[in-house]
Amino acid sequence: MTLQELKPRIKSIIALKKKTVDERLLSICELLEANVAYYNWVGFYFKNGDKDELKLGPYVGAPTDHTIIPFGKGICGQVAVSNKNFVVPDVSAQDNYIACSISVKAEIVVPIFINGDNIGQIDIDSNTPDPFTEDDERFLEYVCKQVAKLIDEENYMLTF
Repeated sequence: MTLQELKPRIKSIIALKKKTVDERLLSICELLEANVAYYNWVGFYFKNGDKDELKLGPYVGAPTDHTIIPFGKGICGQVAVSNKNFVVPDVSAQDNYIACSISVKAEIVVPIFINGDNIGQIDIDSNTPDPFTEDDERFLEYVCKQVAKLIDEENYMLTF
């Protein structure tokens, strides 16, 4: 399934009002991990209240010890500060990388904004070297916009 073909599936997950926000976020993770061969770990991190740290939300993939990430630390922590997408073609070349698994070769992190505030991000690890393209970035920006609408509409309190 192409990234473009996944867009309506994302919208249909967002529209599932009978599911909780967490259940819908998990369904998005499952959809992406199952349908994009090089998306091996897919998860959401959200700002942890008033703290300068991220807290792990719904995800699929290998378990991680990185449930709390300080702003500035690792790829996710850097995105929390920069407010910009971060594509890492080779994680071994990054000084400020937090290793989750020795099998991870590349990572992409795209922030989620509500009213201009960075409230979280989608984080994807790949076991394939340099797999991410501009199409992945544009697609994940779309996913993040849909997630932002969901969180905003549901007045979702980000407490995991």
